[in-house]
Amino acid sequence: MRKVIIVHGVGGYPEENWFPWMKRELGKVGCEVHVPQFPTPQKQTLERWMKVIEKYGVDGNTVLVGHSLGAPFVLNVLEKYPAHAAFLVASFVGKAGNDFDEGMRSFAQRDFNWERIRKNCRKFYVFHSDNDPYIKLEKGEEVAQKLGAKLILVKDAGHFNAKAGYLEFKLLLEKIKKEL
Repeated sequence: MRKVIIVHGVGGYPEENWFPWMKRELGKVGCEVHVPQFPTPQKQTLERWMKVIEKYGVDGNTVLVGHSLGAPFVLNVLEKYPAHAAFLVASFVGKAGNDFDEGMRSFAQRDFNWERIRKNCRKFYVFHSDNDPYIKLEKGEEVAQKLGAKLILVKDAGHFNAKAGYLEFKLLLEKIKKEL
């Protein structure tokens, strides 16, 4: 059985966006799916988020899915632990260029060990929209380039959240199923 951990973004929670739908769909194919609640936006630090994810036992059989701030968080996790595959949705490193940058500093505004990340996880999928109001397309392209992955561009997907109509995410589900 493959373990899947879905990581929300700033101000996020397990029952928002496409997370509950994805958890149900992956559960139907025998996955153990976790969507932890991370401390956000108050007390939101990389150290506190790492304490939460460590409870779930990330290992070489784990599939990690990160949305928005969850994406650079997954990169931080991959510097420390191996995983089977990583799916990064609306990803960025450095400054995102939005009002949340200060609260995301410990997660994204640092030098990543890209070699170690690539060694710990050989399969990366980077999804980005052409009209994300929070994170520019160039940020997703940068992450994909550093990982040696192809960017999966999704037209008019906004920030892949409920506001953009993302209560389901069939393309992501299809890609995850290929890695199970």
